[in-house]
Amino acid sequence: MPPPPNLPPLPPPPTFYWGETPEEEFYKSQGVRNSKSYFETPNGKLFTQSWLPADEDQPIKAVVFMTHGYGSDSSWCFQKICIEYAKWGYAVFAADLLGHGRSDGIHGYLGDMDKVAETLLLYFLSVRRSETYCKLPAFLFGESMGGMITMLLHLTMYGLLFGFADTWAAMPDNKMIGKAIRDPEKLKIIVVNPKRYTGKPRVGTMREVVRVTNYIQNNFHKVTTPFITLHGTSDGVTCPTGSQLLYEKASSEDKSLKLYDGMYHSLVQGEPDDAADLVLADMKAWIDEKTEKYGQKTDGN
Repeated sequence: MPPPPNLPPLPPPPTFYWGETPEEEFYKSQGVRNSKSYFETPNGKLFTQSWLPADEDQPIKAVVFMTHGYGSDSSWCFQKICIEYAKWGYAVFAADLLGHGRSDGIHGYLGDMDKVAETLLLYFLSVRRSETYCKLPAFLFGESMGGMITMLLHLTMYGLLFGFADTWAAMPDNKMIGKAIRDPEKLKIIVVNPKRYTGKPRVGTMREVVRVTNYIQNNFHKVTTPFITLHGTSDGVTCPTGSQLLYEKASSEDKSLKLYDGMYHSLVQGEPDDAADLVLADMKAWIDEKTEKYGQKTDGN
């Protein structure tokens, strides 16, 4: 048998998900400002980021706290959503979860979801209670497992926010990324994220996901804040039934459910641009309407 042909080496992955354009130049082209820092907590150090409108004189409509999904981080494709919200006039904040990205913790391990949520809450509260943002409406956004953590945050921080946008939690699976991303070109970018956890799901993480999922589903009726939950009908990672149950059982008087025919799990990062734009338009319409409806906070919680 002849030896295999000498194949050319694969090109190195891009420095950023958008390519090699320097960060400051890229963010400027998007009309936003980005800043990075670390936040110290008793449970470990979190890597944090913010995205704000580029025009420092532009009034901020509201504050949005975003939470990424399992194995991901805030610095790769997830920030596409953060950038869009900042372009719409919102102050957006996110952190790498413990065990993810550049934050402390065992990589890919979420053995105590309450601790993970508590640590994230400490960061969010530091922003929420600052003089700059304490009187503005506040929203939570969670994608995939970030949706689970968003629900935990909501169930422990009544009165802190006016609403949340949610895509439902996923059971960890080292093959899930292929079932979450519909656009093959976007999949190529997502899989080369240098901070993505690619190992097998840890037993402690899976056990904790089951526990927290059951807890949250048993407490859907305690959800009272305005919310929107979004789901693709062809999601191969989580069943839309979870989003439907949340919508049906929540006590909120102001609630919305959006199901997208034929879309997969990752509604913005992993869909073709025209489909992702449809989801983003729905997100913008919802948050703009809620911000206008509920106006400014006055109690500074």
